Amino acid sequence: MPTAEPTLEEQCAARGIRMTGQRRVIARILQDSADHPDVEELFARASAVDPNISLSTVYRTVNLFEEAGLIEKHDFKDSHGARFEQAPGTHHDHLIDIRTGKVIEFSNSEIEAIQEAVAKKLGYRLVDHRLELYGVPLDAPSRNPDKNSDRSR
Repeated sequence: MPTAEPTLEEQCAARGIRMTGQRRVIARILQDSADHPDVEELFARASAVDPNISLSTVYRTVNLFEEAGLIEKHDFKDSHGARFEQAPGTHHDHLIDIRTGKVIEFSNSEIEAIQEAVAKKLGYRLVDHRLELYGVPLDAPSRNPDKNSDRSR
């Protein structure tokens, strides 16, 4: 029988991070988040569970978890600022809806192969990358009816 992935809380303990009650709450919220919350969203969720959690505690905890390699920080080009997710077990990329801020995770072997080929053609071995796509739903009405595209570049 396959063993379950260790929880974020268990990963913290394995790295020797002292787990206070407030850190446990924040770890559980991060682990259970289907989205990529920013610190303000984490604070709102955490303080709903424990009203004694302060915003500075959330900032310190996400910094601690990030430094330990347990969560990843994303600076998507939206109004949310830095957003966080538990460090993924497998590589994935992100598509960000520029109108709602919704983040969609995806994997595409064709894109991965193209990135490898580009690096190789330029004389490099790819060791890491991050791909962020920004878009609007195909059925979304255009904000600029005179323009052919919603792209801002």
